[in-house]
Amino acid sequence: MTGTKTKKLVLAAICLALCVILPLLFHAVPNGGSIFLPMHIPVLICGLMCGSVYGALCGAMGPLLSSLITGMPPLSMAPAMMVECMVYGLVCGLLMKFIKTGKNIADIYISLSLSMLLGRIVAGFAKALIFTPGVSPFAWVITSLATGIPGIVIQLVLIPLLITSLEKAGLLGKRYE
Repeated sequence: MTGTKTKKLVLAAICLALCVILPLLFHAVPNGGSIFLPMHIPVLICGLMCGSVYGALCGAMGPLLSSLITGMPPLSMAPAMMVECMVYGLVCGLLMKFIKTGKNIADIYISLSLSMLLGRIVAGFAKALIFTPGVSPFAWVITSLATGIPGIVIQLVLIPLLITSLEKAGLLGKRYE
């Protein structure tokens, strides 16, 4: 969505830093991370603004970096979160590249919604098959959706507002003229 490699790298680095900072704010609330999903926000934003490669890298590195610096998520949970967040950033960036409805807000909502759903599905299967074998992948998906409803609502309100505001302010390239 935005211009040069340098600009994308800087934006991705800011998003990666937010992967460490935002969870600190939300973890003051019991289960704040799983309810409000603060790490997902910068990863999804990175995918939308910088594309699939930067989004995937931010998603893979964010949970690990946060775990190493703050202890959140616990190191044992970081690999599953890395898979989930990597899918968010990758898919969000890919969808924004290929979905062209003619309306930027529609492109954002479609990309955001589908990547959030696919990320949870992939995470459910990864958790059930690799990280905690024996648990149904569908149980993981349903649980993550139900627990994360407040975070999902925040993402669906905040992220499109932020992206369109940055575009209107001229900080992101125009998708449509």
